[in-house]
This record gives sequence, structure tokens and C-alpha cells, in this order.
Amino acid sequence: MSATARKSAPMPQDIMAMKGGTPIVSLTAYTTPMAELMDGICDFVLVGDSVGMVLHGLPSTLGVTMEMMILHGQAVRRGLTKTMMVMDMPFGSYEESPEQAFRNAARLMAETDAGAVKLEGGQEMAETIAFLTSRGVPVMAHIGLTPQSINTLGGYKVQGRGAAAAGLMADAKAVAEAGAFAVVLEKTPESLADKVTKAIDIPTIGIGASANCDGQILVVDDMLGLFTAFKAKFVKRFAHLGDDARAAIEAYAEEVRARSFPGPEHVFGDEAPKPKT
Repeated sequence: MSATARKSAPMPQDIMAMKGGTPIVSLTAYTTPMAELMDGICDFVLVGDSVGMVLHGLPSTLGVTMEMMILHGQAVRRGLTKTMMVMDMPFGSYEESPEQAFRNAARLMAETDAGAVKLEGGQEMAETIAFLTSRGVPVMAHIGLTPQSINTLGGYKVQGRGAAAAGLMADAKAVAEAGAFAVVLEKTPESLADKVTKAIDIPTIGIGASANCDGQILVVDDMLGLFTAFKAKFVKRFAHLGDDARAAIEAYAEEVRARSFPGPEHVFGDEAPKPKT
């Protein structure tokens, strides 16, 4: 059955069952109209904490709050009927303890009707992942480059090169054994991503990893050419809507200043039109 013919949204176990099969398709979304465009095409949509940078102009994801995530999660949920929604847990909402993580994950799911949450971290988050999954919260893990940890990682650097490969492999195995139903691999060497994908029983979702991952994800505003503050190597521009939008805005401004817009077809006369017979 094609994605567009799907009758209902998949659940975490459906995504997990896609391991080794047809590649899993995912994008981020932050608004209802964008979610509507993805519905039935993507297997899951992530309401990413990248919203802070993409829509709110923040310098990183660190300033994103629970309230921001809930607001955008509710908006995205209104646009989805055939695609599962996953919510990012923002920085500071889960690191303190498994109990803190459960409280905030439960709130995210209850207030947005999300199908799952995503949190960053490997071996150090295994206990938290196990705590959540044993209490009914499906968890997608995220290892490799973890944007919430850029201050300790030293920036947006490739993770897992050289001696660090063993640690990333251990992270992948730890989150899988803890009960995560999938794991995002961000900005890791291609060969290592391939090894991780073969070594664990849950799907790997690549972003700057490998075409051999079980699925792929991109920030939608990146791949549409709407967010151009910076361009990572792993981003392919599938459209240049930012350029198109700027050209349209310039054309609008020219017509307003020339008083050619609004034209006769855009304004109203003194008399109401006569009803059609």
C-alpha cells in the first residue's frame, strides 16, 4: 500500500517493523499548513526543537521551551491524519532524572496527541529511555551530533571518527537495548552509520549519515530553501522557495508603489452586485 493510500497513521511499532525494508521517510514540521503537505507522504513527522532556529531566530536549540514545543506540536497535529507525529523533548526537560523526563514526556504527549517523543543522548540516556518505555512512552533516540550538546561537543562537528567510533556504536546498542523504537544518527561517518544500521535491531534514521540507513530526515525549511542562514553539507535543496518568495514580495512592493495593485478586480464598488437569476 502506498503512503498516500494509508488509512491511518502508523504507530511506533509500525515504524520499528520497517527495519531493513522500504526506507522510512521523515521531515520536520512546525505549522499546520506544512504538516498538511506532508500528511500521508512521510511515515512520521518530527516537531523538532530546530523550530527555535528556523522560526524563532534563536542562535541554537538551547532556548526552546516546553511551551514552544507544545504550541507547535498542537499546530502540526491539526494537519496530520495519516502520518505519525514525534515530539522533540527540549533541552533541560529530561536530563535531570528519569522522573523529570517522564513528567515532561507525558505532558508533551497529552497536550499534543503525539505518537512518541525524541530525546538526545546515548549510553547516559539508556536508563531514562528504559524508564519511559516501561511506562508507556515510546521513545526515538538521537545520537551522533546532538545539537543540544554543542557547547560540550565544541560545535556542529562530525561525531564518531577514529577512536570515537566505538563510543557511538556503544551508544546505538545502549538505546536499542533500552527500548527505543528507532534512533536518529546525525552527522556521522558513512561507514560507521552503515555498521550501526547492521548492528542494531531498530531502524536508523539518517541525517548526514548514510543512504543505507533505514530512513532519512531533514529539516523541511532547509530542503525547501526557506531557511538559508546556513547550509550543512548533508542538506539537499529540493526547491528554492525562499528565492521565489523574495521575488514575489519584491513584485508586490513594486506594484503597490506604482499603484497598479490593487487593480479594479481587487476592489469593491459602491453597489452590491445583483443576484444571479
